[in-house]
Amino acid sequence: MKKIIALLLTCILCAGLLVGCGKPQSNVSAQRYSTVFYDVFDTVTTVIAYSDSQESFDAQMKALHDDLAEYHKLYDIYNEYDGITNLATLNRTAAQGPVKVDQRIIDMLVEAKNLYTITQGQNNIAMGSVLKLWHDARDAAEDGVGTPPDTAALEAASAYTNMNNLIIDEQEQTVFFADPNMTLDVGSCGKGYACEMVARAAEERGLTSALISVGGNLRAIGEKSPDTPWTAGIEDPWNPSVMGNTSSYVVAIQLPGGMAMVTSGDYQRFFTDAAGEQYHHLIDPDTLQPARHCRSVTVLTSDSGLADCLSTGLFCMAPEEGLALVESLENVEAFWCFADKTTQQSSGFADLML
Repeated sequence: MKKIIALLLTCILCAGLLVGCGKPQSNVSAQRYSTVFYDVFDTVTTVIAYSDSQESFDAQMKALHDDLAEYHKLYDIYNEYDGITNLATLNRTAAQGPVKVDQRIIDMLVEAKNLYTITQGQNNIAMGSVLKLWHDARDAAEDGVGTPPDTAALEAASAYTNMNNLIIDEQEQTVFFADPNMTLDVGSCGKGYACEMVARAAEERGLTSALISVGGNLRAIGEKSPDTPWTAGIEDPWNPSVMGNTSSYVVAIQLPGGMAMVTSGDYQRFFTDAAGEQYHHLIDPDTLQPARHCRSVTVLTSDSGLADCLSTGLFCMAPEEGLALVESLENVEAFWCFADKTTQQSSGFADLML
């Protein structure tokens, strides 16, 4: 199943990034380079950049990959690593007492708690106990067909999802679980947060023109060429990528330097039951079932971590509530696709359309 997902993501990313690379760089001293990583965050990372030389590009990409690999280990909830106290370690030990962790864990968890409040609880990283049941059901599916978790088991697990039981001491740099049965799952924010952090680090190292995609979390650095922003497409959720084929796009978007784009959709990770009912990975905290408000939500803002959290939260919110939330936030735009093939967009979204 994971191999199939990786291949599908490859198709999606290659198609999406082609939209952003159609025009040549006007600065003749800079050449277009690209690379792909398969070993971080269990997804496909693609980077397209303009650089003065292959050597300069390679050095930037090595540093970027090394940064991503560190975040991957820190935010891994399934595996522990020698010499690292990561989220898997926290899930195992943080109920026993405060655990000192890397500042990069503290910063991400603080942002996730803030976004929990902003999204009215619809993005809850403390839902690890519930999400594990759905994760195990997807993993157990054979040829895409499986059995959803038992309702009683989901309800029992939901008793351990209170975000107030995640105690973060920023001064002491420690994390404590007040509920011994609570576990974290940062799939809705960790990857986006890491994408933003590695992009900022790359900018500090002198990378001036790049488009980074970490599993579809897009982050633009600079422009593709002077006065020409990077561009990308919002995938058509009614006609998503299939093995060996690229998808169509609902709309093309320009991504000015520093802008991020993240889409949450029901067509990316799912299984069906014997009757053909589809169960995707975006779980509504209220129903404990896959959210059914829309087919996809795309968020555009100047922070990939924020975009990642918001896209998940908005996907689990009623569209009218989600739109009101987006309109209340500064420098955030969003685009919804619904099952009946209609769409909804925030008031400033059209300004970024091509």
